[in-house]
Amino acid sequence: MTLEWEQVIVHSADPTALGQWWATALGWVVVHSSDDEFEIRPAPDRLPGIDFVRLAESKKSKSRLHLDFRPDDQAAEVARLVAHGARRVDIGQGDQSWVVLADPEGNEFCVLGQRSQ
Repeated sequence: MTLEWEQVIVHSADPTALGQWWATALGWVVVHSSDDEFEIRPAPDRLPGIDFVRLAESKKSKSRLHLDFRPDDQAAEVARLVAHGARRVDIGQGDQSWVVLADPEGNEFCVLGQRSQ
């Protein structure tokens, strides 16, 4: 049996706006767009992707699933993402080596520090 990771689904009030925000933030390409769905991938033929799907109800609490990113320069990447519309959030993480941000719809994600050698 083979199991391939196809995509992560993100429920969104405005899939096009949020999907475009993430496409720009990650430098990914749009592979599908409709009124209710917006899918991005690192390249058209590369998986996994992120699929933003319309859901009318708003986010109510801390996300149970989030994405982690490890950049070359954490401070520069956090500054770039905040300038792009992300915001810093406190989800009870305390003093950690990672920075927790939220996208324009409040979905949390982490920008990690350098990997330990």
